[in-house]
This record gives sequence, structure tokens and C-alpha cells, in this order.
Amino acid sequence: MKEITDRLFELQDTSYAEFQRKLIPDTKYEVIGVRTPDLRKLAKELYGTSEAEKFLKILPHRYFDENQLHAFIISLTKQFDVCIEQVNAFLPFVDNWATCDQLSPIVFAKHKTELFSYIEKWICSDRTYTVRFAIGMLLQHYLDADFREKHLEMVAAVKSNEYYIKMMVSWYFATALAKQYDSAVKYLEDKKLESWVHNKTIQKAVESYRITAETKEYLKGLRLSSKVNG
Repeated sequence: MKEITDRLFELQDTSYAEFQRKLIPDTKYEVIGVRTPDLRKLAKELYGTSEAEKFLKILPHRYFDENQLHAFIISLTKQFDVCIEQVNAFLPFVDNWATCDQLSPIVFAKHKTELFSYIEKWICSDRTYTVRFAIGMLLQHYLDADFREKHLEMVAAVKSNEYYIKMMVSWYFATALAKQYDSAVKYLEDKKLESWVHNKTIQKAVESYRITAETKEYLKGLRLSSKVNG
């Protein structure tokens, strides 16, 4: 919609656009250069309007910033069924880590039982950022009271050469070490993760402020050698 695109250009910061292009070099979308706080503010302003409803139905977008705005509007959706429909329509057009990670619907926190069946489907997708999104939702919603051992198994079963999937798997297991240590550490002790992911998980865990110094020393001892790591 031209009206929304025009508003994005009114918020343009060309120096920020250059910065973003370096962060998301793989995206096929053009970059306007709108800062995240401005996008969130605009999303809140548009949410619930007929203008926003029309905007969400226009896919694909031309600009990265339109995708970011799209993700922020979806994230505000209060009806679970509507939100799931919006997410499923949008995910095929997500082609970078930033948009993927900014898509974080607040309504999911209240519907974890229903959400899980969708995560099971997303994690088996052949699309890089649909898989990354699925793992991100497991990380965000299922590492505390709703944690189950099978969640670790699901993420460990993800095999991919895609950098942004491997990074999310590592991030997930590093967070699991902070929140569900006894279950997660077994995947390192038993070498159940691909070697690059194994070592990246330990690196992220060692960098975490939520893990004790003693535990960090133990985890360092589980690193695989560079020869094994390839």
C-alpha cells in the first residue's frame, strides 16, 4: 500500500539503511532504513485498522522495512487463530534472520498447547527461516514451566547446512543449558549435536551471565577439537 510505504520513507535514515544492508546481506528485499522503535510505534498505530488488514494481505512486499512492519503488526494480534493464519501466510516470504526473529506474537504465550502442533510442522519445513522460527518459539515459550525432554530431541534432530538454522540450534541449546541444565548437558556429554553446533553451543553458554563460572569451566572441557570439528 502506497500510503504505508510513503510513511516508511518519511521515517527513513539512509545511514541506518547502509548499516542494515550489511547485517542482512542475503535478503532480496530493498532496504529503506527505518529504525526498529519507529517501526514498532507505527505498528501499534496501525494495528486494528482496515489499513493494517489490507497491508497484511499484500504479499510479497517490496521492502525489508515493510516486512519488519508486517512482523510487528502480526505480533500484536490478540486472536490466536487469526494470528496463526497470518504467520503461516507470512513465513514463506521471510528471507532473513532479522525479520524472522522480530516475529514474536504475544498471544502465543497464552496458547502453548495449541501452538505446539504448529511448531511441529514448522520445524520440518524446507524453508530456512520457517525452521528457525520454530526453534525460536521453542526457545521462547518452552524452556521454563512447559519444558519437555522431547523439545530437546526435536531441535537436536534438525540437520542443516544453513548457517542461520545452525546458529539458532546453538542458541537454543545454550539457553537450555541455562534453564534446563541437567537435560541439556547430556547432548554435549554424549556428543549428540553436529560438531559445529556442539562447539558454538558451548561458546554461547560460556558467554552467558546465567551460567556459573564452575559450570563454564566444565563446558569448556567438553569442546571438540578443531580436527573433529572440521
